[in-house]
Amino acid sequence: LSTVPPTVVMMVGLQGSGKTTTAAKLALKLKGEGRPTRLVAADVYRPAAIDQLETLGKQLDVPVYADRTTTDVVKIARAGVDAALRARDRVVIIDTAGRLQIDEAMMDELSRLKDALRPTEILLVADGMTGQDAVKIAQGFDKALDVTGVILTKMDGDARGGAALSIYGVTKKPIKYIGVGEKPEALEEFHPDRMAGRILQMGDIVTLVEKAQATFDEAEAKRLEKKVRKEGMDLNDFLNSMRQIQKMGPLEGVLKMLPGVNTKALKQMKADPKRMKHVEAIVLSMTQEERKNPGLINGSRRARIAKGSGRPISDVNRLLEQFREMQKMMKKMAGGGRMGMPSRPGMFGR
Repeated sequence: LSTVPPTVVMMVGLQGSGKTTTAAKLALKLKGEGRPTRLVAADVYRPAAIDQLETLGKQLDVPVYADRTTTDVVKIARAGVDAALRARDRVVIIDTAGRLQIDEAMMDELSRLKDALRPTEILLVADGMTGQDAVKIAQGFDKALDVTGVILTKMDGDARGGAALSIYGVTKKPIKYIGVGEKPEALEEFHPDRMAGRILQMGDIVTLVEKAQATFDEAEAKRLEKKVRKEGMDLNDFLNSMRQIQKMGPLEGVLKMLPGVNTKALKQMKADPKRMKHVEAIVLSMTQEERKNPGLINGSRRARIAKGSGRPISDVNRLLEQFREMQKMMKKMAGGGRMGMPSRPGMFGR
């Protein structure tokens, strides 16, 4: 994206492609890279789309410009850019209206927006699950608007990598990002070599390291390392570590990035997303004294914790056993060197 503020980005695509959600994900990503971003609600045909964008903006702490008093999308978009200029935002993302299918009225409106705004980027958001239909959609939008790039959503399955290759082969326009989940952070820059590695079960260590670096708090890692060396790990530390790991996304997705992991076996693995909630409930049902010194937790205390958390005693026993194993692992890691993540230069030289 351009470094001259404000960069204007038009998001285009059909209804159901995930365009509005992706606009918010991109805004969060750019904000995290140090580029203040503003969203502009330019879908005047679906009031729910404006509401959705405003809700996402509040959740992600990203400003949203909307004007429900007019249906003039060019006027709305220009006012949104002006608001960004006044606020010194570096990027403006225009969430345009989608249709159930490509039609002349839709393309005419998008062409008028393009002429009025002269956007730096026109990004097509396409559903990666639609396969060859995504290629036809990309052709249609590119012919009318000369898009600068594509964002493919719902790309958390390996077999969907073919859509990216086909779209590039037909349009010669780069796939800039891929959506790999529902979480706001689940938007990745697209790297063809990494996608090929996942498809061929060669793993994707680079993305895994980047995810870890973006997720783990370096200061917290240093604090935990120092504490483990001096005092050992307690259940408060255990809970915080589990929460950090959870931020990296579903366990299957993380394991898939490791070389040699059998994707067929992963499909059979059933990771219960509620498990973390159960762990939290059990730990939070303990007293601070019990969390700091789990050795105090005898039979009667386990029964009380199980009742307080709404989980069976067997779950409490299993958690305490897992904690003991993690304690041993952390002691070994603390004895062998730093536990923090390695540093790397930021994207675009930042």
